[in-house]
Amino acid sequence: MKSRFDIAVFEGDGIGPEIMAPALELLDRVAHRNQFQLRFETLPAGAEHYARTGESLPGRSLEAARAADAILLAAMGLPAVRYPDGTEISPQIDLRKELGLFAGVRPVTLAPGQASPLNLPADRRIDFVLIRESTEGLFWSQGRGEVSAQEARETLVITRETSEKLFRFAFGLARQRRDAGRGHGNVTCVDKANVFRAFAFFRALFDAEAGRHADLTADHVYVDAMTLLMVQKPWLLDVLVTENMFGDILSDLGAALMGGLGVAPSADIGERHAVFQPCHGSAPDIAGQGTANPYAMILSAAMMLEWLGQRHEAPNLQQGGADLRRAVEHAIAGARALTRDLGGEASTVEASAAVADLLDGVAA
Repeated sequence: MKSRFDIAVFEGDGIGPEIMAPALELLDRVAHRNQFQLRFETLPAGAEHYARTGESLPGRSLEAARAADAILLAAMGLPAVRYPDGTEISPQIDLRKELGLFAGVRPVTLAPGQASPLNLPADRRIDFVLIRESTEGLFWSQGRGEVSAQEARETLVITRETSEKLFRFAFGLARQRRDAGRGHGNVTCVDKANVFRAFAFFRALFDAEAGRHADLTADHVYVDAMTLLMVQKPWLLDVLVTENMFGDILSDLGAALMGGLGVAPSADIGERHAVFQPCHGSAPDIAGQGTANPYAMILSAAMMLEWLGQRHEAPNLQQGGADLRRAVEHAIAGARALTRDLGGEASTVEASAAVADLLDGVAA
C-alpha cells in the first residue's frame, strides 16, 4: 500500500498563504499520527504572480500539479488585477479544464450545535452534497464570449461524454453516502429542462444513468424550485447534481446554510486528478490582519485525505481525513474558537490551534 503522497500546493492570493500554512501544519500532524507521509511542493500561480510576470498559471506549475497525487489550493484572484478582457485572474478554472476536473463537490453539512441562519426543527439536520459540473455549462464560454456595442453573447455547452461521467460519479457518491449511513441513496438532477433544450438533453442523460442503479432513487427539481427547497426543507436532500453556473450559485446558498463561506470546503475531481480548495475567495480586504477563517481550508484538506484514502485503498488516510473534519466541526459547533465571520473574535492562529487541540480528542 502506498504510504507517501506528493501534494501540489497553491497558496494563491490575499489571505491564501495565511490559511494554507496552518492547514499544512495540521496535515503533517495527522500524517504522523496515521503513519503516512505527505510531501508538499509550493507552486507559483495567481493574480499577484500575473501582475509580476504576465503569467497566471506557469507551465511548470501546471505540469507539477499534473504529476502530483493531489492538489491543494487556497484562494486565487484579486479584484484589481484582471486580464485585458476585464475578467479576473482565475487559474483554478484553468486547472479544472486542463485536468478534466468535471465534478465539483460541495458538501453542505451542519454539525449538531453549529449555528445556522435557519431555525431547524430539533430532529432535523443538514447533510447533503451538491455536485457541480466544473468544465462545461456556461463556464465553457469563458474567454470565448462575443461582445459588440449592441449585444453580448455567451454560449452554454453540455456534452454527452462529460455529463455521463458526471452522473456516474453522482450515483457512486450517493451509494457511498448511503452505505456510510450519511444519506438515503437519492440523486436529484437540478436543471431548467422546462425551458432550455440543453437542459432537456442533460436530464435525459441523467435518467439513462439513473436506470442503471436500481438500488438508488432519482428525481428532478428545477433550479429555481431548488433554492426554495434548500432553505425550507434541506434535510430532505442527499446528492444534487447540476450544471456549472447553477452549481456556482447554489453552492454559495449551501454555504450560507452552514454559516458562511468560511466553513465551506470543496473539491474538483476528475478521473485521475483532484483539486481541493475552500469555496471562498482571496479576501484581500483582510489579508495580513490575522483574522481570516481557516476552517474551510482545513476542511478541504480533510476532503483531500479522504479522497486519497479511497483512491489508494488506504484506510489510514481516510481515518486521518475524518478525524480532521470532526475536529473542525467540534471547534465550530462548540464555539471554542469562532472567527469574526462566525460571530466570534478568534484569530486565524487561534482557530487553527483549537483544531489541533481537538484532534487528540476526536481520534481517541
